[in-house]
Amino acid sequence: MPTVLVVANETLGGQRLLDRAREESAKGDVRIVLCVPRKIPSHGNVIYIDSTYDAAQVRIDLARAVLRQMGIDAIGEVGDPDPYTATMDAVAEHHPDLILVSTLPAAASGWLRRDFVDRISDAAGVPVEHITTDMRHDHGAFHVTLVVANRTANSEQLLEQLKGMGPGEDGRERLFIFVIPIEGGDGLAARAARARLDQVLDRARAAGLVAAGMTGDPDPYTAAMNGVGFFHIDDIVVSTLPETRSGWLRADLIERLRKASNKPVTHIVDQPQGAGVTA
Repeated sequence: MPTVLVVANETLGGQRLLDRAREESAKGDVRIVLCVPRKIPSHGNVIYIDSTYDAAQVRIDLARAVLRQMGIDAIGEVGDPDPYTATMDAVAEHHPDLILVSTLPAAASGWLRRDFVDRISDAAGVPVEHITTDMRHDHGAFHVTLVVANRTANSEQLLEQLKGMGPGEDGRERLFIFVIPIEGGDGLAARAARARLDQVLDRARAAGLVAAGMTGDPDPYTAAMNGVGFFHIDDIVVSTLPETRSGWLRADLIERLRKASNKPVTHIVDQPQGAGVTA
């Protein structure tokens, strides 16, 4: 069975790449292998390995789900942060017959500035096809809403608000990507954030929402902006405690995210009594 290795990061969900994978699958039995190098975050002074791994794994899981809807089964793995190393590791393990490399346009692609495609073509010994995807126009299969929450992540008010949001304005199915900051930054805090994330994803999916997620930097602004950098976000939801109890609001998190991300930001307040307040 021929093997097609797909190497991509931000453009993994792009329609051009998905269509090209479908063309290969239409030729007969083919094995699709996804390789997603971990992306180094652009915000924060400390790199949380779990967060970078989570972001890459979310890409793989979502791409596999979309490919399954197209009748294509695929496997995937998170690769080394260096795309060349990640690709050559995957070549050594899976022995592909064709490599599809998907990048942003030259002006925006760090991979192309490092001559990544040419280096892979020289080293892999198999055909390499380069697909360029401009994610400003190719928005992928989902309308993506980034949800930033911590202590209020599992509140009923947040879940009800998300359930009521419906599809995106363009009609695409809404995908919620949760970001849970690792409050404290140590190993115990990381496990607590992971447990909170697992619980909120389980509840969201049980409610019929399409959801994925990752843990993030202890600073909620850094965690959110890294989420914006990891994924092509359409809008942001921030869930907090009331103003008198919320350190996030005292740090002016909502306005900072609006200005820095240039995305619509919805603020949901978890009220002990009554309904949540949406701004």
